[in-house]
Amino acid sequence: MRLLRTFLMRLATTAVTLFGVAVIVFVVIRVVPGNPIAMMLPPGATEADVARLSALYGLDKSIPQQFLIWAGGVLQGDFGTSITTRQPVLALVLGRLPATLELSVMALVMAVIIGGFAALTGTRLRGTRTEGAIDVANGMALSVPDFLWGLVLILMFGVLVPIFHISGRVTPSLDLPFVTNFYLFESLIRLRLDLWADIVAHMFMPALALAIPLSAIIGQLLKQSLKETMHLDYVTLSRTKGYGENHVILREALPNAILPTLTLVGVQFTFLIGGTVIIERLFSYEGLGNMAIDAVINRDLPLIQGIVILFAAIFTAVNLLVDLAYAALNPRLRHA
Repeated sequence: MRLLRTFLMRLATTAVTLFGVAVIVFVVIRVVPGNPIAMMLPPGATEADVARLSALYGLDKSIPQQFLIWAGGVLQGDFGTSITTRQPVLALVLGRLPATLELSVMALVMAVIIGGFAALTGTRLRGTRTEGAIDVANGMALSVPDFLWGLVLILMFGVLVPIFHISGRVTPSLDLPFVTNFYLFESLIRLRLDLWADIVAHMFMPALALAIPLSAIIGQLLKQSLKETMHLDYVTLSRTKGYGENHVILREALPNAILPTLTLVGVQFTFLIGGTVIIERLFSYEGLGNMAIDAVINRDLPLIQGIVILFAAIFTAVNLLVDLAYAALNPRLRHA
């Protein structure tokens, strides 16, 4: 009952958060100078043409009236129509979302593998030069932003040694029998390993650029947690029983030290999705971040609103799942 009550309270908080985000975004993008209708019309358009399209998109009404009309449509699953593409916003956003999710998940997996390996190696070889080298590498990875890592990777593996693709999501000349937009997952399910390898080759560099700074954060936190855990009584007892250092780290210290890292990974995943905006633009990746930049440039108000609301919904949903997972994995919270 306690967990259910907590879940319901978090759902209510999530609803309030989404409403607040919707109000702020709706107002801010409308008070910014610039008329999106004038931008989409040719230079010779008259004031009557601007007024006609403004009425068509509801931009001739006051901001509170526009918000009430838009909110009523959202409750019915209608997020409006894109000003630039004249297509439903919900269909556009959901069409690009799988590409961004696949990129973010791949980056998260790479970050966990790199950061976890660095933390375990630094803990196993603590007090040696290897630990110092790992700390220096972590500092470098954390101090350089992801878009600069993207430029470095493009120069290294796209220009000097052209191993990976530097733009796009998949080679257009290939046979693309996809039913969904989850290309990476569907190609693996269909056993189309040629498509899968091509998609991975397109995703590798943008995913690695996103993963490098996050792997440094994961590595530092997990290593610090392992260091603190290694001095606890049950770890000392395990050593006195004759277990080797690898067994002590992996079987005794890691299960308890990993809980704070799991929480960090869940929270950072939401920031990782937001961080795809610049990376997707840099690699011409056909995801939600690339669409967001185009929407901002074109002042496509309905599309901007839909993308921001989707990002906010993902952020709150992931935070809710992280809290519930942490409570389920931590016995002290589960029995509190």
